[in-house]
Amino acid sequence: MRYGHFDDDAREYVITRPDTPRAWSNYLGSRRYGGIVTQNAGGYSFYRSGGTGRLLRMRFNGVPQDESGRYVYLRDDVTGDFWSASWQPVGKPLDGPGAYRATVRHGLGYSVLESSYAGIDTEMTMFVPRDQAFEHWSLRITNTGAEPRVISAFSYAELANDWGFRQDLENLQYSQYVVRADYRDGFIHRVNRTRAATSECWFALSGAEVVSFDTDRDAFLGAYRTTAAPLAVEKGECSGSETWGDNACASLHTRLELAPGETRQIVFTLGVGSPDEPWDDGDAVLPPGRELVAAHATPERIAAEVDALREEWAARLAPLHVTTPDPQLDSMVNVWHAYQTHMTFNWSRGVSLIEAGDRDGLGFRDTAQDILAIVHSIPDAAQERLNLLLTGQTAEGGALPLVHPLTHTPGKEQAPQLEQYRSDDALWLPMSVTALVNETGDLDYLSTTLPYADAGEDTVLGHLVQALRFSLEHRGAHGLVQGLAADWNDCLQFGVEGESMFSTFLLANGLRAVSELAALIGDGSVAAWCVEQLSLLLEAIEGAWDGEWYVRGISAVGVPLGSADADEGRIYLEPNVWAVISGAASPGRARQAMDAVHEHLSSEHGVALCAPPHTRPLDGVGLSLLVFPPGHKENGGIFCHATAWAVVAEAMLGHGERAYEYYRAYLPGRHNDDAGLRQTEPYVYSQFTHGPSSPRFGQSRNPWLTGAASWTYVAVTQRILGVRPVPTGLKVDPCVPADWDGFTVRRDFRGRSVTIQVANPDGVNRGVAMLSVDGTAVDGDIAPTDLLRDGSLVEVVLG
Repeated sequence: MRYGHFDDDAREYVITRPDTPRAWSNYLGSRRYGGIVTQNAGGYSFYRSGGTGRLLRMRFNGVPQDESGRYVYLRDDVTGDFWSASWQPVGKPLDGPGAYRATVRHGLGYSVLESSYAGIDTEMTMFVPRDQAFEHWSLRITNTGAEPRVISAFSYAELANDWGFRQDLENLQYSQYVVRADYRDGFIHRVNRTRAATSECWFALSGAEVVSFDTDRDAFLGAYRTTAAPLAVEKGECSGSETWGDNACASLHTRLELAPGETRQIVFTLGVGSPDEPWDDGDAVLPPGRELVAAHATPERIAAEVDALREEWAARLAPLHVTTPDPQLDSMVNVWHAYQTHMTFNWSRGVSLIEAGDRDGLGFRDTAQDILAIVHSIPDAAQERLNLLLTGQTAEGGALPLVHPLTHTPGKEQAPQLEQYRSDDALWLPMSVTALVNETGDLDYLSTTLPYADAGEDTVLGHLVQALRFSLEHRGAHGLVQGLAADWNDCLQFGVEGESMFSTFLLANGLRAVSELAALIGDGSVAAWCVEQLSLLLEAIEGAWDGEWYVRGISAVGVPLGSADADEGRIYLEPNVWAVISGAASPGRARQAMDAVHEHLSSEHGVALCAPPHTRPLDGVGLSLLVFPPGHKENGGIFCHATAWAVVAEAMLGHGERAYEYYRAYLPGRHNDDAGLRQTEPYVYSQFTHGPSSPRFGQSRNPWLTGAASWTYVAVTQRILGVRPVPTGLKVDPCVPADWDGFTVRRDFRGRSVTIQVANPDGVNRGVAMLSVDGTAVDGDIAPTDLLRDGSLVEVVLG
């Protein structure tokens, strides 16, 4: 069934049926104050951190999935009938006479929920104004009938008792005793004072008078009731409760008299701090809530702020725009895919309807890869984040698995024990640094001095060399990199005695990348050292060839994982794609390995991580993936992050049809008209799709915050479309389906807006026959920086 459509002109996804297979969500705000909102107004809000700054309560894995949320109830005070401005939580019938009609427009940084029921139309716009620490729920209510109406509107939000999500949800003998919430002069004020800190928030109504209020959740809902039918709404008035322990909420009630055709606009605002006093959290001083509401909660300011959000995101997405023969590719790359990469960069893996807050902070390996997709758009933010990661690297060369931006103290962090390191973490740094240097052309960055996490300091290039040394010094009996705690696939633990082919190929990639960076700044000794070490490593890699593909690793007892001799886990995806991406495999081996991937792992929904799935332990390898049934997650599921690597690898081999086939296999928009199968949002990538061995084959899970977004963006823009920065300019090296006649990419590059027009008159997959810059022919496939100007046209003919 189709539940909605893309509106590319408005940069919105329009949901026309709110009863989607799962909650379809959107993100609000920034890293200062953020929120998640679903098509039914579910979700939660957080200040600076999803784990330690929770404002609105969320019960994960609840029923429904997205409750509670930001609700506004409407009640006809003559008939007593009531409903909600979002379809849920009341859930009026969507079909039949007098049915509830709903349209939801998820935009970039805002969501608009429209409803029509019983002669009353509503439009509720939810957003966080730029650079602010509060959110608006702006509600327009229209009487579409011929008779006057008296309509009551009730807000409802369940406030977290404590900003720490575990304290709030689990430590009830504490959290239910300390919360206070009262109502004074139009504002609800919730406060929790502890010995360590004070957390405060406020809630207000503008545009109408408050008739009644509740700050106690149970008083508003009533005993043994749910948000579907609160007692206060049924009665038509709140009880005036104030919270003294137990659980807090924010409900303000107003009563509106609407003439026929009349529209009223009211605004509910939730913010951090105090209504009456400036609030200092130790990092920022926020104005009193009353001051903010007076300045911001007017219809004119609301409209201006929403327009400003649209303009801000239009500017942020403008650095790269594509027009291809595939409109679904265009919709994703130009709007939602790019937007998802920014949300992933902002929040890592910390705050979603899946991530409850335990992963508060930045995963080292995740963040290093997330940078790859946004560096062209926000290079300054990318460099700031990369600097943070580099200071999360220890002096011995490994990396802290998690870096906490709010508390990170370079030079004073505790280094992990060897067995606690993940063998791949620091090896992502060469790729991220290369991406930044290629984008900006700033070679001086490599000489910037930054501290290590635990002690000492080094240049950026020195940090990269130390990452390589760490891996070179921690190799096993076969000359391959030790697996340590994990090697990207957290469900495989090779440990200190076992060896990982994934991390070995990542080391090979790093040695190549760092040699190239060192050569750029004339550091011949580092460049030569990298080349020498790579040559020696390739000898060890040769021994990991299994006849048709590369093994996944060597166990602590010397048994290969991912070998044709095994009946389970015979072939793994990761080593074979990275054999190609790293350049470590010969052309023949590379093609043979990827042919094996296609034969054994590919499907119509993506490329599985391994096959056949595991059902039994393997001596010498920690197979925690055994907790997953066959076809789920790492145990034979389709890990979309790794499918993107398969796209990259096939494009590097010149296989345009196969690269495009893999890309289309998990492209979210492909399932827009059949969303019941995939289930998750058709406008964002998910982390996993259940694999061929699962009875749920084709269903996707864990949308939004995933490396699949970042790597797929790289795969489609830099490898299929083939436009990527290099030190000397813009390289244009597409690998496309033969039936594409051409495409256009408009891209910002080092202060210039450049248009690249690619023609494919001979119907080839790959190969640049001609390239010109503003009419000047150029040898090769690189548009040199010194020829590019603002407004340049780069014309490319494939052949």
